[in-house]
Amino acid sequence: MQPFRGSVEMMPGWIEGVLQHGHGVASGANSESPYPKGSISIQSPFFKALGLDISCYWQGTINLSFKPLEIVLQNPDITFENMYWTDLHPPETFSFWNIKLRSIDNHNITGLIYYPHPETKARHWQSSSVLEILAPRMTNLGEGSPLQVKASEGCLQLIDGARLRAKLLEFLKFRVLASPDHFFANSSHLGIREWLSKTNPEFLILPNKDLDHVWNQAKTLYTET
Repeated sequence: MQPFRGSVEMMPGWIEGVLQHGHGVASGANSESPYPKGSISIQSPFFKALGLDISCYWQGTINLSFKPLEIVLQNPDITFENMYWTDLHPPETFSFWNIKLRSIDNHNITGLIYYPHPETKARHWQSSSVLEILAPRMTNLGEGSPLQVKASEGCLQLIDGARLRAKLLEFLKFRVLASPDHFFANSSHLGIREWLSKTNPEFLILPNKDLDHVWNQAKTLYTET
């Protein structure tokens, strides 16, 4: 099915993606999933015990794609660190954001962005262009349908990650070549961000994993070690 992008009138503060099929693990729809009941159904009582009741939502996730743009999430409303919910892999960290959703029929509902932190997630990673959402079941939508989402200001942004990473790598080139022995002396996330805040704040929107990747690229390309 071809996406019907642009068929929902955009309102200020809203961004629009298109629905796509996920791994089928959250809902249990994938017959090869290690969680036949679905990972959300298993996680739900653990979230409730920590203060978040998601029983009002469909026990699966809506996968909303913004390709080719990438998603940057900040300032979560709720975070559960190192939550044990299965003996199949180590504990995971989860963050959630309260959001509003708006579909093609102008139907507005509330939901949550569901974000298992990739650094603690053992398998079934999502693309950085895909948002996982918890919401009531939306039967009038299918793959390729447009769906708009709105989060609190400063929480959800879309970036051209490929362009920014390439631009940052080029920005680093002559700075590394000018001082290859000293440039990487402080490559901690704090050190990198303090330096970027003084030299080019445009790149501060990039997540730490992207900064690490570009710094490693620059070290490989522009130094002899």
